[in-house]
Amino acid sequence: MSNNRHADRPQPSVVDDSAADLDVGAVRAFVAVTEDGYFGEAAARLGISQQAVSKRIGMLERSLGVALFTRTSRGARLTIDGQAFLPHARTLLSAEARAVAAVRPARRALRVDVLNHSIGPAALMRAFHQAHPDIDLDVVTLVDTDVDTAVAAVRSGAIDATFRAVTAPERQLRDGLAAARFLDDPHELLTGPAHRLAAARAVTPAELAGHPIWIPGIVPGTEWATFYADLAAEFGLGIEGIGPNFGTDHLLEVLADSPTLATLTGRHVRLVWPAHYDLRRIPVRDPIPVYPHSLVWHRENPHPGLAALLAHVRTLRRPLPDTGIWTPRWAMPHAWPIA
Repeated sequence: MSNNRHADRPQPSVVDDSAADLDVGAVRAFVAVTEDGYFGEAAARLGISQQAVSKRIGMLERSLGVALFTRTSRGARLTIDGQAFLPHARTLLSAEARAVAAVRPARRALRVDVLNHSIGPAALMRAFHQAHPDIDLDVVTLVDTDVDTAVAAVRSGAIDATFRAVTAPERQLRDGLAAARFLDDPHELLTGPAHRLAAARAVTPAELAGHPIWIPGIVPGTEWATFYADLAAEFGLGIEGIGPNFGTDHLLEVLADSPTLATLTGRHVRLVWPAHYDLRRIPVRDPIPVYPHSLVWHRENPHPGLAALLAHVRTLRRPLPDTGIWTPRWAMPHAWPIA
């Protein structure tokens, strides 16, 4: 029996982490020497001394355990190991450049969140891109997240702005965040031609009581789920989000053949369906249910594209008068900006 009480314990495996020790500056010097053929010319390109280039190459060769160059009177020539390392070195430098650009506001794309690509804010972003084609833009959809999660992403810098219905500005708009209510989206009833309300020129929320309204894909805990729950409670509506969500195309197909089912959709929501569906968009009035879209951003965000977006939104903001409409009690006022 061994006297070493640790002898029977599994020993940790030895991991070769030499790749983690690679110095990017040394890799950059290696690529520069490869492309220029001479240490002196590589040094001039990098803005450092020839001695510094030699030192970096030596450090890289020691780290890899191989010789990368053969030094001759005619310059530096890659060894077989150097030739094998070169494409990976270039990939590493390319990844570094992308990583740096991703976090430098002046160089990375402006990242803006919309719930989906069919609603009013998405149309606004398309108009913004047409007006400012020079601004690199990344429109993301955090559709399954609630407003708190989206606002937290703005706060952390993961995104630059989000279009959301702000439910609790006193809690959500802190730590330098600001918001502005810019688009009130009136809701309409969408039915197929056989529905009992299909011929109506307009309906009131009270007249919708007793008619099943199907809105598949409502995510519990989100602000739009809260909006529809408050709307249903206010007017006694039967709004259901049950059943599998097979997407907008499936919803439109079901409505086209149903004499009982209808749905609610924003006036600014872009929907396209085959002509033979013969769907009807019927205004809802007295009062008009309005979904209050707001833009949320961080006041100290230095991205130059954000200022252009704020100016664009300000010129296009389309809030409705406060009379004759219904919004949830938590809807932000129209003041620009809040917080």
